Amino acid sequence: MTIQDRIGDVTERIVKRSHDSRSLYLDRIGRAADKGPQRSRLSCGNLAHGFAACGVSDKQALSGDVVPNLGIITSYNDMLSAHQPYATYPALIRQAAHEVGAVAQVAGGVPAMCDGVTQGQDGMELSLFSRDVIAMAAAVGLSHQMFDAAVFLGICDKIVPGLAIAALSFGHMPAVFVPAGPMTTGISNDDKAKVRQLYAEGKVGRDALLESESKAYHSPGTCTFYGTANSNQMLMEIMGLHMPGASFVNPGTPLRDALTREAAKRALAISALGNEFTPAGEIIDEKAIVNGVVGLHATGGSTNHTMHLVAIAAAAGIRLTWDDISDLSDTVPLLARVYPNGKADVNHFQAAGGLAFLIRELLGDGYLHQDVKTVHGTDLSGYTVEARLDANGNVIREQVPAVSGDETVLAPVSKAFQPTGGLKMLTGNMGKAVIKISAVAPDRHIIEAPARVFHDQNDFLTAFNNKELTGDVAAVVRFQGPKACGMPELHKLTPCLGILQDRGHKVALITDGRMSGASGKVPAAIHVTPEAADGGPIARIRDGDMIRVDAISGALTVLVDEVEFNARPLAQADLSHHQFGVGRDLFAAFRSNVGTADTGAHVFGGQEPARGN
Repeated sequence: MTIQDRIGDVTERIVKRSHDSRSLYLDRIGRAADKGPQRSRLSCGNLAHGFAACGVSDKQALSGDVVPNLGIITSYNDMLSAHQPYATYPALIRQAAHEVGAVAQVAGGVPAMCDGVTQGQDGMELSLFSRDVIAMAAAVGLSHQMFDAAVFLGICDKIVPGLAIAALSFGHMPAVFVPAGPMTTGISNDDKAKVRQLYAEGKVGRDALLESESKAYHSPGTCTFYGTANSNQMLMEIMGLHMPGASFVNPGTPLRDALTREAAKRALAISALGNEFTPAGEIIDEKAIVNGVVGLHATGGSTNHTMHLVAIAAAAGIRLTWDDISDLSDTVPLLARVYPNGKADVNHFQAAGGLAFLIRELLGDGYLHQDVKTVHGTDLSGYTVEARLDANGNVIREQVPAVSGDETVLAPVSKAFQPTGGLKMLTGNMGKAVIKISAVAPDRHIIEAPARVFHDQNDFLTAFNNKELTGDVAAVVRFQGPKACGMPELHKLTPCLGILQDRGHKVALITDGRMSGASGKVPAAIHVTPEAADGGPIARIRDGDMIRVDAISGALTVLVDEVEFNARPLAQADLSHHQFGVGRDLFAAFRSNVGTADTGAHVFGGQEPARGN
């Protein structure tokens, strides 16, 4: 199969750029794998501690080196709807392991915070950093060296990227990611957004707003819009770390449980003690990373992954850049319309053919690398199938129908919604930024408006409520980057920005903070780097400066004389109120050592940042 020229070119330059770091990574995981079964390096005292709580049969099995032990890393808690279903998974996984003569133990738990709960609150300033904490917590669990393979139970925003970084840190071990699935469909996302906007305008009260939100977020499972959580699931499947067809099966169903048992057995089969040894570090290579970026563009996925994918790639010795992501976006067609890029939710997407249809379409036109390794043991063509149950309750797979079940939700390449992915990198005298325009009307892809500068999202809301924003506005919300305050998402601004735009004004947001997968109809230049707290030019902008956001040419420009602009002093902000409360004092080291947004915004200094070609 012939790969599209641009896809091949970008892949090749990533391979070339990553040669040294990838070689070192593969050498490291190769040496770790050569040491044989993990438990063989433990002393008798070590091993006795490792199985002290097991039953007699498991103790006997773990006493030697011939029975594989499966480590379970879980992000279960029963506050977070997407992760509540994981309560039952360890028992299912242990049962599946015993059925094939193996053992499974919970290796450790990782935190799982809900961005939906912390949105607009102080706790959101821990959200991005939680990804790196999750990676480290998972590493602690696996560091006992009791395990021959691992299954990772995680689904939402920072959890899956953190788990992926950990899995690649232990890249000599096989890893299978096990999702829990989306909640069933509640009220439409459009209806939810309308009530939010009415509340922002003071036309309905808190009771009506809470009733609406509760009808949208109503049961176990991920939120059904296509934000970071569901983008995560797409990525794990298209990069070969899920079993085929696993991503979007609802929780609490027989198929969901069967897929979990199957994943556990497959992880054991691909361990060094099985017959198909497939370490995670070999699955995630340059082609798999490019496939992930292609999937992100084709589905209109989360802008958070402009950071997460860079960080995941770095964990495997792969140097991915924003230029790579932007160039791929210029080539990959948009094939899905899922809210906020359309009216459908992920359940509608799944019913229309889901990832199986999408992968087949992209493979057929050369947008994906087929010749990759997967946990399923096939190349990527093995993921063009839908999972079903046979009469005995076992998972079987059938080829996805040739025609989309709903071409308004999921289109073939021949009827793509637009020729590009709609995610672009912006550059200019303000630095670099990312913009997602797949949900933005074409007549708003270029915005030129006077700046109104804020150092806190609440200051913007105050100005809006005081009716100070009465015309065109480029809202500059700075000192929101990772060094300043942990880079919170700023969705609290979305309803008010939407109201201003609906009033006929030219509106744009420019921020060194985040807007994530739910970025909607207002053009938003986000992840501006260098950030204000790191001396970035965004700190030189003043009220009234004309700003041009051009998503067509990829320009982010302050229309001020260059000499005058560069001579301006950098604005300063009192950030002391971001340093304490809800645990923020514990993250001072993260704020001090975090990298830039374009290099993954992580704190793992040993991962070489990727810049340029």
